[in-house]
Amino acid sequence: MKIDNSIKSVGNLPSGEARTRSVQGGGSNAAAGDKVELSSFSSSMQQADAAMAQTPVVDQNRVDEIKQAMSEGRFKVDAEKVADGLIESVRQMLAAQPQKA
Repeated sequence: MKIDNSIKSVGNLPSGEARTRSVQGGGSNAAAGDKVELSSFSSSMQQADAAMAQTPVVDQNRVDEIKQAMSEGRFKVDAEKVADGLIESVRQMLAAQPQKA
């Protein structure tokens, strides 16, 4: 299973319920005085992104446990479970593809 961190950070914006920034011109199509407001949901998404960035991708303790079990011959692979997981992954990928006419 692949987990993709597709949430992109939007920079160092101040936190708050709703933030407003005035546009000062400078080559954009927006008129001076236009405002952009970011909702509290946007702020929450930025906080979640920051928390995910600090979370390790690999649980090193679990990796070490599995390595130890393998070296001691205690690690057992359930081939049926692996096969079921592969089949489910393929089903998900096929379902996500756009339908061809």
